[in-house]
Amino acid sequence: MARNRIMVVDDEESMREFLCIMLRNEGYDVVAFPAGGPAIEHFKENHVDLVIADLKMPGMSGVNLLKALKEISPDVVFIMITAYASVDSAVEAMKAGAYDYFTKPFNIEEIKLHIKRSLEWRRLERENMLLKKDLKTRYGFSNLVGTSPKMVEVYEFIMSIAGIKTNVLITGESGTGKELVARAIHDESPRKDNPFVSINCGAIPDNLLESELFGHVKGAFTGAVSDKAGLAEMADGGTLFLDEITELPFNLQVKLLRFLQERNVRRVGGTADIPVDIRVIAATNRDMEEEVRAGRFREDLFYRLNVLHIDLPPLRERREDIPRLAEHFLQKYSAELEKGVKRISEEALNLLVDYDYPGNVRELENAIERAVALETGESITADTLPPAISKRNGAAGFSGTTSITGGMASGTPLSNRTGIGIPPEGIDLERAVSEFERSIIMEALEKAGGVKKKAARLLGISFRSMRYKLSKYDKPK
Repeated sequence: MARNRIMVVDDEESMREFLCIMLRNEGYDVVAFPAGGPAIEHFKENHVDLVIADLKMPGMSGVNLLKALKEISPDVVFIMITAYASVDSAVEAMKAGAYDYFTKPFNIEEIKLHIKRSLEWRRLERENMLLKKDLKTRYGFSNLVGTSPKMVEVYEFIMSIAGIKTNVLITGESGTGKELVARAIHDESPRKDNPFVSINCGAIPDNLLESELFGHVKGAFTGAVSDKAGLAEMADGGTLFLDEITELPFNLQVKLLRFLQERNVRRVGGTADIPVDIRVIAATNRDMEEEVRAGRFREDLFYRLNVLHIDLPPLRERREDIPRLAEHFLQKYSAELEKGVKRISEEALNLLVDYDYPGNVRELENAIERAVALETGESITADTLPPAISKRNGAAGFSGTTSITGGMASGTPLSNRTGIGIPPEGIDLERAVSEFERSIIMEALEKAGGVKKKAARLLGISFRSMRYKLSKYDKPK
């Protein structure tokens, strides 16, 4: 495998030499320059995976160098270092697109770790970009994310059926993306330039559903002050998507069957049959055969809908797609919420992959949106994941009461329970919590005789979480 190539730009010779030696010892190919000009010329002609540059240099500053390199290659990963740190300079560097920012003298092990993470982030970014490009080229749809064997089978089936008019039934648990699949079928079909009309059969009151689906004529019922076309008419030439089809009332199932057989719409209160040319795609999260056996769904309608069948796998059966889905949602919500969250920590990603997701992709999306909204740093951490995923037993939930477990009554004053009092001038909460966590971890290690796995069991956390927490306090792993 080719080694990652790093470019160092620093006007201080001793710093250049130090960084080059350190990086080569870590197995990287390194090239170094004393100024921005020659660095840019080299960058134009050569492949570079990562740039480490000083903020303040004669002639061209690190920020201006970053901007110039971004013009050449927008996906370049850039780490800024400086001996003159300030909030303004850090903000300026990050706004210009720097991945990270370090103050001299920096912790060697810390910068090694961040370099490794930044290169891994760049690899994942490029892999995702290539995968999306490949999916777009091969399958033409990018809203569906995942390259697991089960999802590739779904993509290939979509492509094989997209060009025909036959009805499709999509089944799968809630949150697996049934409407996205329906849209992909429509978008790949000759009908793509015509309407895709969706109706949730369980979201509309029974007395309004027939009118919503088939329309009505003036005077058909109270409130029908004019003729109105239904969704089936509006979908003429395109696709009608009937979500949660098993919620359709029994009396309407008869009318839907007639419509599917004759492809004519008869508005409520009307006598004229209006021909329409549509493809029908239905979806449900229930076992339709069981619904038929129970007498809740017409057997003849089931067979009429279930000509072509797609069964979507739950997320727990395609865990290999979780990192890419999480990255997809991270980019989406970081942009939507205007947050500078760029990555997911290793611990958080491991927790995401380990979780079973009863709510499937929709639950994962919700978890990432929540984490991006709550996160104050650049990485999603375990602390901002929902308690069910982070296994914090609801500690991060927002309730009306405060409760601390472990034999301590919720009515006990905080200072008596934790040893941390709140002085009149207030406290630095993050620092106090961090110090409290560190003291508990050190006490657990002491009780466990220094055995980390045993200490993790005492604290009720995973060994992976224990290692992560120890790394925060610069303790040997």
